[in-house]
Amino acid sequence: MSIGKAIAGNAVIGQSGGPTCVINQSLIGVVQEVAKNEVIDHLYGARHGIKGMLEEDFVDLLKEDKDTLAKVAGTPSAALGSVRMKPTKEDCVRVFEILKKYDVHYFFYIGGNDSAETADIVNQLSTEAGYELRCFHIPKTIDNDLLVTDHCPGYGTAAKFVACALMGDNLDNRSLGGIKIDVIMGRHAGFLTAASALGRTYELDGPHLIYLPEVAFDRDKFIDDVERVYSTAGRCVIAVSEGVSDADGNAIGATGEVDDHGNVQLSGSGALGDHLVKLIRDKLGARLNQKLRVRADTFGYLQRCFPGMASEVDAKEARMVGEWAVRYAVAGNIDGSVALRRFDDDGKYACDCFLTPLSTVARKTKDFPAEFIHRDGNDVTPAFIEYARPLVGDLPAVARLAGRSVPKR
Repeated sequence: MSIGKAIAGNAVIGQSGGPTCVINQSLIGVVQEVAKNEVIDHLYGARHGIKGMLEEDFVDLLKEDKDTLAKVAGTPSAALGSVRMKPTKEDCVRVFEILKKYDVHYFFYIGGNDSAETADIVNQLSTEAGYELRCFHIPKTIDNDLLVTDHCPGYGTAAKFVACALMGDNLDNRSLGGIKIDVIMGRHAGFLTAASALGRTYELDGPHLIYLPEVAFDRDKFIDDVERVYSTAGRCVIAVSEGVSDADGNAIGATGEVDDHGNVQLSGSGALGDHLVKLIRDKLGARLNQKLRVRADTFGYLQRCFPGMASEVDAKEARMVGEWAVRYAVAGNIDGSVALRRFDDDGKYACDCFLTPLSTVARKTKDFPAEFIHRDGNDVTPAFIEYARPLVGDLPAVARLAGRSVPKR
């Protein structure tokens, strides 16, 4: 909603949720865009997001050295520190009062759907109080599960890591054979696990099977799938989302432990990988009357902040959403979530920004689209490859020997 012109005052910015390789690009995009205008006097960085706001733990970001800012932009993790705290309505009321005390009229929050909800609540409080506070959510998540936006800053780089990791695992598996399982982040959305398909170069390259949380996991079908691939290729590489569940919604291989938000503990536990290894050894091993070589790795948090892996497109777009949040704010757009929209630029991928209401992003999540899932439920379609490839960029080139046999003498 436009109100006409910028308002003098201060700004605050925080980072929330899981860190990524490019979240600091968004942060520095905001810092540098704020520094260009004379409307905002101070830009306060809240240490550990909403927690820092509640504790009035701020740093003055406009006093940072330019060279330091440039280096921080390319550094993974959350430079201000992040937080998993989901604030109550009372917390948000307290935050609003603190922002008024610091003469803050611009509120920027980088994060996922919970961060959008926080910004939305604070925005509603300011509207009710008749205080002009322009609240903007800046998207971030490696899960790529925010609504409205075509994709999320942070996803392209994490997807590139997954694609490269599975490319390497496939090469390893091709050398020695056996069955390999890689458990990849994705409690509810399969975008990151699906990215494992991007590393395929040759026919029969792995991952040969991909299992997503949007498809009910059937243990018997899983064993049949693995047997089919193993019988054909003599090996099998499997990518599976940490959040796969059966038809009744029970998480496969879950230990029963829960995190601070009451969610079943998934990332890093290794329980799903161990469960699937045992299942293959017990079921398929008995069926084939073989002692199968089966191994599993759980990527856990490695996907989030692995340095030297940034997708150029992802880094550029993460910076862009931060810059545009400030431009929208000082132009008179009172609140919103910055979203990305792709378009065709003379046959090439291109992307720009637009603003969507905070309420369209808050609380909800996006599933992996059905048209991206193979009809057998154990792979992705070419439509997903077309969608994801420009976000990830170029991957390492691999080659094979021609394999021309020498006649025996």
